[in-house]
Amino acid sequence: MKPVRSVKNQYPGINPHLHSYWQAEGEWSSFHTRHIVHLADTLMAQLRPLGYITKLEQSLQIRREKGGSPKSDVLISDLNPQRQFQPSTTMAMAQTIPFGELLDEDELSETPFWAVAVYPFESKDMQTDAPVAWVELLSPSNKGNSGDAQAYQRKRLDLLINGLVFIELDYLHESSPTFRTIFDYSIGHLQAHPYRIIIIDPRPILEKGPTQVIPFDVDKPLPIATIPLNAGDTLDFDFGLPYRKTLEEGYYGDFVDYSQFPLNFERYSPADQARIAARMVTVLDKAQQGIDLETGPFAVEPVALEEALTRIAALNNA
Repeated sequence: MKPVRSVKNQYPGINPHLHSYWQAEGEWSSFHTRHIVHLADTLMAQLRPLGYITKLEQSLQIRREKGGSPKSDVLISDLNPQRQFQPSTTMAMAQTIPFGELLDEDELSETPFWAVAVYPFESKDMQTDAPVAWVELLSPSNKGNSGDAQAYQRKRLDLLINGLVFIELDYLHESSPTFRTIFDYSIGHLQAHPYRIIIIDPRPILEKGPTQVIPFDVDKPLPIATIPLNAGDTLDFDFGLPYRKTLEEGYYGDFVDYSQFPLNFERYSPADQARIAARMVTVLDKAQQGIDLETGPFAVEPVALEEALTRIAALNNA
């Protein structure tokens, strides 16, 4: 079968073909740059009516450039910084724990990719006024045990100590989580998930600050998560919206051949391998029938991995 491609992402969430390629070939930065812009724009559209704005900043993550204080991927600011603070009472859609439980007991202590900062709309000087929230999209070079990863974690803790809501997006299944208390998918832990969004509200006390740990799997939608702001304000944000926008407007589908397995397919769990294979069966079958893939993604019939592999081989040889 000739290559099977689609501008439309054929997965309802993270595209494992692309994410495996980007991690294997060191191509992550292109996606990172585009996606940060789409995150900022999508957040701005929903935050502005609430009295907040977003601004692109330099992130906490290292790109070997000199100088400057830590900057975020996406920074959220309050348009009315005088409003009275009230702790958020919104519960997470997944697991909510005190921030202190997310850390090893010895980890509480103490600039770049682009990030997004959220500010109050009435903030007169975004260079000096404190933002409300900080959003980081993790890159491969800033995970694991490298010096860059350790520097990122120290800067993250600095921001939390200073009271900023911190949102960490981890769409990288081949490297360990930035918190050691989270099960590690990259080493095959049975209870681990490949992707996660972590939202930490350090107010009023960091160690007890409510932390949402929202894991999700291959072939599942990106989550809708509640972002705490100021004075009890919250935003229920669909992280799938900017992700789809990035993939489609960047025409990243031109780099995906659904007739071929993702690079390093074996680095996915058996359950996720089965999900990927079942998705490939559906896409190849639709393409063979002449159905326009741009009308996808399509419903997938669950199928055992061995059967899916057999069907993929048959469809490729048809």
